Amino acid sequence: MSAINLPFGHGSISVNIPDKNLTDTIMPSESEVTADGISQIKAALENPVNCGRLSEIVAFDTSVVIIVSDTTRPTPTAQMLPLLFEELNRGGVRDENITIIFALGIHRNQTDKEMEAIVGENIYRRIRCIEHDNTRCRNVGKTSRGTPIEIFEEVLDADIVVCMGNIEFHYYAGYSGGAKAILPGVSSRESIIANHKMMIDIKSSTGRIDSPVRQDMEEAAKHVGVDFLLNVVLNSKKEIVYATAGHVVDAHRMGVMHVDNMYKINAEPADVVIVSPGGHPKDINIFQAHKALDNAKNAVVEGGTIILAAQCSEGLGNAVYEHWNNESKTPDDAIMKFEHSFEFGGHKAALIAQLAKKYDLYLVSDLSDADALNAFFKPASSVQEVLDGVLNNKPDAKVCIMPYGGLTLPVSR
Repeated sequence: MSAINLPFGHGSISVNIPDKNLTDTIMPSESEVTADGISQIKAALENPVNCGRLSEIVAFDTSVVIIVSDTTRPTPTAQMLPLLFEELNRGGVRDENITIIFALGIHRNQTDKEMEAIVGENIYRRIRCIEHDNTRCRNVGKTSRGTPIEIFEEVLDADIVVCMGNIEFHYYAGYSGGAKAILPGVSSRESIIANHKMMIDIKSSTGRIDSPVRQDMEEAAKHVGVDFLLNVVLNSKKEIVYATAGHVVDAHRMGVMHVDNMYKINAEPADVVIVSPGGHPKDINIFQAHKALDNAKNAVVEGGTIILAAQCSEGLGNAVYEHWNNESKTPDDAIMKFEHSFEFGGHKAALIAQLAKKYDLYLVSDLSDADALNAFFKPASSVQEVLDGVLNNKPDAKVCIMPYGGLTLPVSR
């Protein structure tokens, strides 16, 4: 019998699995932390990809906006900013000419405490920090795919635009990071919806750099004129294992290569997959935890069982998503509604509904049973309870574990 711990919120939960059933534990091929995060970031800033150093493209009177991730992302912004500020100060930029913008997209607003935790106490008190406001956007054109490029006016009015973030798999943009800081990060609701409608394209899936959603994002960023990128790749302990800086697309691609090497994992489909998004903040709500669920589908046979262990301390995570769940009595209801009327938030209901039609979905979380059922999951009090039930009915079932489902992407051997 193997005792397996799974990240759950800020802690963990455990499950005992008979050795004869446990066929795979999908873990990241963790890169060795050969240098601390500070050294990685410094090296990236000193050797930018296809771009001059940030200190070389700014001046004394340059106005700079730095776009940073919000609280739903694990980006170690507080570690990254001091070195970025050293570069800006080396180029003569004054603190009063710098604005930090939290890239909310259409996520909820944050508390002062959350914003301070993201950037660090010193910088939060020293530098002007504001949140993206998608009602204060200006149109600067449209992409070749017809997406209106409507960007937060504070970004458009700056001389230099710097994007920050982390790179990992994303279920319809292929990967996070890069131009995603612009669209959806600091774009209007209309721009975001137009871009996200492309998620129905078969190429809009995890680990595909040719995702139409990502290509559209990068076209928008090019139109806006992003001047510099600083992105990092994290391991499952949220340690920086790679940093990349420079051109918004080219530097991002260097990070993508590193992500693929670490997180695309060969696996054979199992009868049961037990998946955790990887703990907080990846399991902060169902809206975010779905990404791990989407990755897990690659590791289970059709008709098999997926057990998602996600705390969901902030519930469902999106009002539109909750509304769709309450209105859709069956998975088919959500799918049909999505096919006839795209609504951001509702897409999550339709995507999980599609999975519920193919797999037996269980959810271990802090959600009420009613909320879990409305989201097309079978609620369970523990992973062990579900697994024992499955093994009672199918003693030889193959079981796969994904402790960091938000990071790892199973691929067929």
